[in-house]
Amino acid sequence: MTADAAAASSADASTEGPPAGSVAESVAGSVAGSVAGPPSEAPSLALPFDAEAIEREPIVTERLLIRPLVADDSDDVWEYQRLPEVLRYIPWPERSRDEAHEHTMRRVGSRLLAEDGDNVHVAMVLVGEPSPTGSGRDRVVGDVMVRVASVEHARLELGWVLHPDFQGRGLAAEATAAVLAFAFDTLQAHRVLAELIPANTASARLCLRLGMRHEATFVEEEYDRVAGRWLDMAYYGILRREHTAARLAG
Repeated sequence: MTADAAAASSADASTEGPPAGSVAESVAGSVAGSVAGPPSEAPSLALPFDAEAIEREPIVTERLLIRPLVADDSDDVWEYQRLPEVLRYIPWPERSRDEAHEHTMRRVGSRLLAEDGDNVHVAMVLVGEPSPTGSGRDRVVGDVMVRVASVEHARLELGWVLHPDFQGRGLAAEATAAVLAFAFDTLQAHRVLAELIPANTASARLCLRLGMRHEATFVEEEYDRVAGRWLDMAYYGILRREHTAARLAG
């Protein structure tokens, strides 16, 4: 239940409220004081946003070019999408090469952020690393998702995947830090979150490295129909003012 729904339920349950000075009034006041944030302007994401903008001006980091996934990336994506060590932590079923291509094409076609649930996927292109396809293009070694979690509350979600052969080199941190800055600076998010399986300790460490806090772990939050089991989900988050303060602090 959302905070708004909970407040509405409480109001419906007792229109007059608890007697002045009662324990209920004291507890209600304590709870209200603990969740109230500082006064601020109403949140407003910079939407709609078309991924074409990143296509025209990709995000460039020390080693990576970050731009929207395109159809020609399908074979590079297949190289990590098919690996059991990747599927262990991402809710993707095992797919044939043709099925994986269709899945990548669906993600390629998702290019507009405007409403709750909309998402775009950007490729981590490792500059100077040739694609194993022999195309002469630089290799896509992973990708990052940006999803609109709530337009009303200016909340975005990030998700990422990196080929295991390129882990341990700081590439995921380099890419996600750049996309996180994009989420705050360009899309004007108030809050950015990430959710992951607690066993995915590498991503949990990355969340903390990005300045996110571990906010909660929900037991048996999602059902994995492929594996036939319930999954706990860990939630991490960071606010725009926290991200700004961290950057100013160096």
